[in-house]
Amino acid sequence: MSLAAAEGSGNRFELLVQNVTDYAIYMLSPDGIIVSWNAGARRFKGYEAEEILGRNFACFYPEEDRMAGMPSRALETAMREGRFEAEGWRIRKDGSRFWAHVIIDAIREANGELIGFAKITRDLTERREAQLALEEARETLFQAQKMDAIGKLTGGVAHDFNNLLAVIVGSLDLAKKRLATGADVTRYIDNAMTAAERGATLTQRMLAFARKQELKLQSVDCMALVRDMADLLRATLGAGVTIETRFPLHLSAALADPAQLELALVNLAINARDAMPDGGRIVIEGVEDSLPPAQRTVPEAGRYVRLSVVDEGEGMDAATLERAREPFFTTKGVGKGTGLGLSMVHGFAEQCGGSLTIVSQQGHGTTVSLWLPVAPAAGEAEETTDIAAPFAPPVTEPLVILAVDDDDLVLTNTAGMLEELGHTVFLATSGLDALRVLEQGSVDLVITDFAMPGMNGMQLGDEIEKRLPGLPVVIITGFAELPPNMTRRPRLDKPFRQAELARMVTSATQEGRKLVRLAAPPDDL
Repeated sequence: MSLAAAEGSGNRFELLVQNVTDYAIYMLSPDGIIVSWNAGARRFKGYEAEEILGRNFACFYPEEDRMAGMPSRALETAMREGRFEAEGWRIRKDGSRFWAHVIIDAIREANGELIGFAKITRDLTERREAQLALEEARETLFQAQKMDAIGKLTGGVAHDFNNLLAVIVGSLDLAKKRLATGADVTRYIDNAMTAAERGATLTQRMLAFARKQELKLQSVDCMALVRDMADLLRATLGAGVTIETRFPLHLSAALADPAQLELALVNLAINARDAMPDGGRIVIEGVEDSLPPAQRTVPEAGRYVRLSVVDEGEGMDAATLERAREPFFTTKGVGKGTGLGLSMVHGFAEQCGGSLTIVSQQGHGTTVSLWLPVAPAAGEAEETTDIAAPFAPPVTEPLVILAVDDDDLVLTNTAGMLEELGHTVFLATSGLDALRVLEQGSVDLVITDFAMPGMNGMQLGDEIEKRLPGLPVVIITGFAELPPNMTRRPRLDKPFRQAELARMVTSATQEGRKLVRLAAPPDDL
């Protein structure tokens, strides 16, 4: 190429750069002085060429960025690495800000000598505002969905709880009146107890739906579990339903919480019964199978026990099947269901490391399958200890126990259970109150609620451990999840019966005495 042609090409290129309006393109000297200015720079920043040439490009940065040394760091990065790229606020001539995407390239001679920088800036203010508006709209939609879910929850669950409370209040009211006349009140007490247990079950459903239910995973013989549930299922489903089971001669044990698995199967069976208003057959079958990759909650392939509940009911159309596991969705009508059944089972399966699948066709019934991981072999399973062992022997001697709870009704109830077991009980309504009681005399055991203002039960336990090492502390809680270090203390979940409280007292006391013996110095020979 001739010199004239090269000069002509260079002039055309300079003319192109000067007339670009969508990008600010200009040159900087090695120390950051502006030495060229194009139409895009004039449009973005408001400066004419004669106003800005010779000034340092740091004038485009907000004051806080200049104070932080960002302009000089940008040039240092471009000089060291050959290129600097970033987004941030920049300042126009009139003082207004705009959101800019900036690229700075180092320009060098053939021998490597730095002769300056090429700077390209693009105004992204409109795009950023549109993105922020979209994020705000998404957040607004998310909040609306949460409020809608809360509305459905209060409509469905509150209805069920009110029914249960009506039974409890009515039964206890009748029992109180009949007791005054010396009549038998057993039936009313049993009704109140049954309603309370159903309320506890409903709470477990909500926790399992939220994936917050604490599970006690262990090896479960699913065939034996279903066999033992036969009477429960017959009583729950009624005479119009025939139950059939199909299992192979051998089925590996599943890794699950047996109590929650039983509850999940009852829920699935009830749903199957409700899909057959004129009665019919429900099949419960089990088989070892491989879970499809798309359904796995963990990436590793593995063996699963698939428990399926099959009905001959109406089936579901595509729209209903799509929403079947949706929280609070129900086809049972107002007051007949909370829509938590399948959500609870799905949450339970995922907590176990499995999944839930549904196959249905309108007019041809539904198959709901609960996939549970195969339990590890006996040699592979980790050893676990349960301080609150359900078969602990009863305490033979009476104990002195400090009961702590900020709710007077709960405190009175817990104290009454303990006193009926033969123990002497002192009461405290807060953590500080409990520490004052302990300063005045000795006790054998402390039973405290977890959620208390000022000092929660775990903090109280830590303080007792400092002051009175070896004194056992039992935490009572209605929460599904507690801090990790909670596991080092015995825990009793609400609601609980007197027998469960008795076993916890026995176990915690024996564990405390064992620790004291281990910590004691050996006897002199």
